[in-house]
Amino acid sequence: MKYAKLKNTELSLQHLPREDYQRIYEASLKNEVTCSACGKPVKLYIGLSKPPCFYHTSKMADQHCNDLIGDSPIKTNTSQQTVSEDEYSEQNGFRLPKSRSIATIDKPLETKWRQPKALKGRTSFLPKIKTPSSLLGIPLDVEQKEAVTTIDGPLLILAGAGSGKTRVLTTRALYMMEEKAIDPSSIMLVTFTAKAAREMQERLHANTKLPAHQLSRLVVGTFHSIFYKMLLHDNREKWSGQHLLKWDWQKESYLKQACREFGIDEKDFPFDQAIQQIGYWKNTLKSPTDIKPSEEWEETALALYKYYEEQKSSRGQFDFDDMLVKCYEMLSANPTLLQSYQNRFHYFLIDEFQDINPVQYKLIRLLSNHTKNLCGVGDDDQTIYSFRGSEPSFILNFNKEYEGARIITLSSNYRSDHHIVSSANEVISKNKHRLSKQMNAQFQTEQMPSCFFPYDEEEEATLIVNDIKEKIEAGAKPNEFAILYRTHTGGRAVFERFVQSSIPFVIEKGQSSFYERKMVRGVLSYLRLSIDANDTSAITELIRALFLKQSVLNDVKALSILHDCTLVDALLFISGLPNFQMAKLKKIVPRISSLKRENPVKAIQVIEKELGFSDYLKKQGNEGNTMEKGSDDLNDLKVVAKKFSNVSEFLQHTEHMTLTQKALKEQKTSYEAGVQLMTIHRSKGLEFKHVYIVGAVDGSLPHDFSLEAARKGNYEHLEEERRLLYVAMTRAKEHLLISIPSKRRGRKSAASRFLNPLI
Repeated sequence: MKYAKLKNTELSLQHLPREDYQRIYEASLKNEVTCSACGKPVKLYIGLSKPPCFYHTSKMADQHCNDLIGDSPIKTNTSQQTVSEDEYSEQNGFRLPKSRSIATIDKPLETKWRQPKALKGRTSFLPKIKTPSSLLGIPLDVEQKEAVTTIDGPLLILAGAGSGKTRVLTTRALYMMEEKAIDPSSIMLVTFTAKAAREMQERLHANTKLPAHQLSRLVVGTFHSIFYKMLLHDNREKWSGQHLLKWDWQKESYLKQACREFGIDEKDFPFDQAIQQIGYWKNTLKSPTDIKPSEEWEETALALYKYYEEQKSSRGQFDFDDMLVKCYEMLSANPTLLQSYQNRFHYFLIDEFQDINPVQYKLIRLLSNHTKNLCGVGDDDQTIYSFRGSEPSFILNFNKEYEGARIITLSSNYRSDHHIVSSANEVISKNKHRLSKQMNAQFQTEQMPSCFFPYDEEEEATLIVNDIKEKIEAGAKPNEFAILYRTHTGGRAVFERFVQSSIPFVIEKGQSSFYERKMVRGVLSYLRLSIDANDTSAITELIRALFLKQSVLNDVKALSILHDCTLVDALLFISGLPNFQMAKLKKIVPRISSLKRENPVKAIQVIEKELGFSDYLKKQGNEGNTMEKGSDDLNDLKVVAKKFSNVSEFLQHTEHMTLTQKALKEQKTSYEAGVQLMTIHRSKGLEFKHVYIVGAVDGSLPHDFSLEAARKGNYEHLEEERRLLYVAMTRAKEHLLISIPSKRRGRKSAASRFLNPLI
């Protein structure tokens, strides 16, 4: 059905502005939307399999009422105000409204639902004919077998997505030990994660003929575990685990001390960003004396870096990054010790070679220099960790660094459908700094990867969840699905829709609620105080947003008792403030209580513009941060607020979502328990039958910071963003759906430039 009623207002999907779909959809879930024929509640369908429509839960009632209504036009009265012809005037060839400014006309961006559009790569399906081959009882294709049996000298195995690199690595190790009789203790197999190391060991044990005691002599582990053991062997007391700074909060305690000494307000300082920056410097072997700050943020981070290293050193402590940095320094400064390790280790197998950073590369190069028997397995098209110091140059320049090196490409993709592989090939082929290669799928289905076109983030989330519901009803399992986003905030709407659904889902551990972000907390504090003027935690946030000292909080509590007034009103009795701050308080305090009577979006706009929150945003909103800006969070908050008619409902929603996310963080959930919600970075190495990629628009994927860098002539970040999309696409085995919303953060958006060749 195309027609229904909402509180006696006629609705027509032919005329309903697209921006109202989500509001009407949620009203229908509350049984507030009724049938124009029978008056009974109807639901609004928003999904990917067919255009939006109103429907009865009973198919018989649905057909009966649809026959009664048919396609007869019904006079509609939607929330969208139209401007009639007589309200326009002609000026210099332009039609301008007489009664209001151009800025107030809110013409809907997209009025029609668009059919999902199939993506299609240019290559035909030509699976490689696998020569029946087996080595040690393990089936291999020709390229895999060549990679396994090429033992001596430097070797780079370009293992594209889904090409069976783990099989190749483990078979190669077994072949070396069983067929070539190489001493297991002379082989080092390095992985990037403990999970990968466990998987390697399990496969080795499952496929070997060697006795367990002999196989155990093979050194398998992560970079950190292997090189930390070298430090322990050299000086067990100095490198005892009791001296390890294991958690970020331990690092933060030193950085907070530094902030107090340097006069930096620690409550507003992004410690996670500082810890990441320090880690980047250490992994790229940059000591504090090597760094020349290019901006104010780097100057502050450098000061904290110096302080952190000094405090750590004076207490004989170390962190995870030191396990590599100090091991490199130890081996470089001690040739005798280096030689003893070289005498033991003759063969080196490195997994995820594209992800190694300078300190890891130099360590391996140092140890393998005597034999050059270095085998790196990786894919330059999947280098996505530059923020950790990873560089694609280690793969791109491998044959220059190692003269006579062999390069073997594993070009068969055994994971994904041909259409997905072909589309992903089309995307990544536009990168200029890469080794030329093309993956070839080994199977094809009738399902095509597709783009779909929601109005905004809220409708995007609804479309995805409803599509997953339909697939689960058709027999799919929740753990076969993954929803991937560029940054944590990109998954906010999807998370909220899953909370409201009955579908089991899993989020990344450690992911905090969107509503706990600093700028979001600041805005919400005004709204919370409009409802409860004695909310202590909200007044604390407000004091911070007003640039008042935190010591003022105790004064405000005392003044509220002395003057028998609320905490908000007590702000007017603070003494000793500069005149400009008092004038500001006299304007803000009376206005706060009226916010609860405003529409939530209007209330946020008042807070931002009339009550001076924009000043706080400019000074404390990390606007210089390339990745996460407070203004972005504010725009995201406005998108959520649009769904609610009053402030009270909006605050109830934010509180419910915050508490739910906290509960999920504390809950021990199995990885296989449900639909996976994760960033693209976290999805690397995983695979799912169904994959949804959200927010594939310029500004999100590719991220704004990469576009800004490209405008200045630096295309490295843009190429990494393209690799991110490639990684996301190649997680899908059979079904790939990419979302291109028309609006993002309340503004018109354009489809990701990476998808242009496909759409």
